[in-house]
Amino acid sequence: MNEQSILRPGRALAALLASALLLTSLPGRAQWKPAGDRIRTTWGEQLDPNQPLPEYPRPQLVRAEWQNLNGLWNYAILPLGTQPSEWEGEILVPFAAESSLSGVGRRVGADHELWYERTFSVSSKWSGKRVLLHFGAVDWRADVWVNGVSVGSHSGGFTPFEFDITEALKKGDNTLRVRVWDPTNDGPQPRGKQVNRPEGIWYTPVTGIWQTVWLEAVPQQYVRSLKTTPDLDRSCFRVEADLCGAQPGDRLRVRLLDGETCVAQAEAMAGAAAELYVAEPKLWSPDTPHLYDLKVSLVRNGRTIDEVASYAAMRKFSIGRDRAGIMRLQLNNRPLFQYGPLDQGWWPDGLYTAPSDEALAFDVVKTKELGYNMIRKHIKVEPARWYWHCDRLGMIVWQDMPSGDQADGMPQWQSRNYFTGEEKHRSPLSEQYYRKEWREIIDCLYNFPSIGVWIPFNEAWGQFKTPEIAEWTKAYDPTRLVNPASGGNHYLTGDILDLHHYPAPELYLYDHNRATVLGEYGGIGLVLKDHLWEPDRNWGYVRFDSPKAVTDEYERYAEMLERLIPNGFSAAVYTQTTDVETEVNGLMTYDRKVMKVEPERLREINSRICHSLDEE
Repeated sequence: MNEQSILRPGRALAALLASALLLTSLPGRAQWKPAGDRIRTTWGEQLDPNQPLPEYPRPQLVRAEWQNLNGLWNYAILPLGTQPSEWEGEILVPFAAESSLSGVGRRVGADHELWYERTFSVSSKWSGKRVLLHFGAVDWRADVWVNGVSVGSHSGGFTPFEFDITEALKKGDNTLRVRVWDPTNDGPQPRGKQVNRPEGIWYTPVTGIWQTVWLEAVPQQYVRSLKTTPDLDRSCFRVEADLCGAQPGDRLRVRLLDGETCVAQAEAMAGAAAELYVAEPKLWSPDTPHLYDLKVSLVRNGRTIDEVASYAAMRKFSIGRDRAGIMRLQLNNRPLFQYGPLDQGWWPDGLYTAPSDEALAFDVVKTKELGYNMIRKHIKVEPARWYWHCDRLGMIVWQDMPSGDQADGMPQWQSRNYFTGEEKHRSPLSEQYYRKEWREIIDCLYNFPSIGVWIPFNEAWGQFKTPEIAEWTKAYDPTRLVNPASGGNHYLTGDILDLHHYPAPELYLYDHNRATVLGEYGGIGLVLKDHLWEPDRNWGYVRFDSPKAVTDEYERYAEMLERLIPNGFSAAVYTQTTDVETEVNGLMTYDRKVMKVEPERLREINSRICHSLDEE
């Protein structure tokens, strides 16, 4: 795959992403080195601590004037309620304190807080503008000060947030300080697969800043966010904008570009939606992932006072019956068998954080090369650029809600107990945490065309009030399908009935009115020396001794799956993309250095399955 195909979201937006002003204010090169002696990725081995993750972090809302704050910050880990009088050393942002690439490699825990500090200055060219401070994600609760002024707080480990820090700034150097507290599984908050005692399918805690921190200059009145909705049946894009400081008479102007050609444009009063009709829209699909560029302007008295770049795709996710009367998943009103791996998104050196943008794209690129058309993003939310990579490469995403509030960090999988299984009785605070973060996740990911399915729960892990949560999810975003509980308690709600069965596929339940899918299966393990997280402690659902043997077993399961597709399966998820910590059932090793299957054989098998429902 050439460089142009990897980087191109649409030519106009790509040019802006490439030319966005990167104003860095980083300390001089320090004596940073990775912590610990575990395996690392090639990208981690080559990491430059002066330029970690320098790319523009928000492809869905691009401006030219921004400043990356990633790099070496001061840090201290202190008991609750204690403020730092001195710093323990430097931490490499945006890598969590427990990770190797942070240079710290230490646990924090619920009885301590992680403090950060750095200085920065802003360009004189930003005079007269508002300055926003952005955090891609911080796990879990963050309190932020600029020059000793409290500018805000945020709780939730998976979603971006921002503060307007204009009034707290001064000329010259400014001091940014952040305090983070994260109880991991000592609290009821969504935490994914982090636990204090990692083992089996449960992994190392992640505390602190784990996505890019950056500044942005905006006009006094500006476009705060966009919501773009494709409507295939009407050949229309609906664009809504949250405008900060808009005045009566202000207008929203939107242009839709295909390359350099404007194919549609529309205007609306500020606060109203603009609708852009396209006579013959080019559709997005895994085979043809066409993206349109968007230019969105806030206009006052005929003058543009703010403009942002974005992109969109024309596609539709739905369910419908095939010629045999089986309810199928559909893309663009046609049946499509969706098939892909369970993707955890963990890294041996960065934990939650990929060592580079190339690394972040790598798993998606490899998944595409192996012939899959879908990824189930499992119990984690990725940085915005990961979804952009899926958009541009043509990879459907099933998005899990990260789980939390479950006893002792252990699963509560009530196998086959789909309609009578006991649910979690959450406290009001636990429910509040869940609902707040699930809504924020849907909001921040809404514009990415690749996301086709929301999954509120997995295998009854902290699962509660399933019909209510599933119905709320569908009402909040009716443009996507809802898989209410992958492998968990289902009731009769949502669009999908999701079965889990290891290691081989099995269709032991079928729903005539919902699409029936195999949400997890497989887990074929292979131990490869020198690529293990823990040499003496690892596992897979089944174990083999060579890539050929793994591929032979994979093919046997695939043939079983193919026989079950005419009987009702409409999608399947294979466990999993990579090894993760002590799990050795990945298609690749945890360090991404070795493929554990025979790629060409897998590509042929997977392509056949993905096209099994193609209509003549």
